[in-house]
Amino acid sequence: MIAENLRSRRSAGDNVGVVASLPSSERAFPRHAVDAAITLARGGEVVARGRTRNLSRGGLCAVVGAAVPRGAVVEVGISLVFSADGVSEPLTLPARVVWCTSFSDAEQIGLSFLPLDPTQAAYLDMFIRYLVTHDDDGGPTSDDPFG
Repeated sequence: MIAENLRSRRSAGDNVGVVASLPSSERAFPRHAVDAAITLARGGEVVARGRTRNLSRGGLCAVVGAAVPRGAVVEVGISLVFSADGVSEPLTLPARVVWCTSFSDAEQIGLSFLPLDPTQAAYLDMFIRYLVTHDDDGGPTSDDPFG
C-alpha cells in the first residue's frame, strides 16, 4: 500500500520530501513517547545533539541541531533526563540515519538501530521497560532541545 502510494505520487511528479511511514499496526515494535537527551557521533566526533520524540526497540525519532546525511552510520547515546541537572548514563547503540528533514529551526531525524549484541539488546529492553513502568507527566525538563 505504501509503495503503491509512493509510485502514484512519483508518477504525478510529486517526489520532493517523500517519507514513507508504516501505520502503527504494521510496525514491528511499539513506539514510546520519551524526551531523552541524545548525542550522535561518527568516528568518535559528535555530529549532533538533541532530544528524542519517540523510541522503539527498532529505532527512534529525534529533533537535533544539525543535519546528518541519510544512510550515515552513527553511534547514538541516549540519556534519560531526570531533572534540570540529572541525566542517566548514556545507552550507546549503533544506528543508521533513515531520514532527516528540516523541522522549524532544527532537523528531525529518524534512526534505525543496527544489529545489537546481547548486552546492548538487554540494556535497550531494560531502558524501554523503565519507560513503560514510569509515567512522566512533567513534560520536557528543558526548553533547549539541543541540551
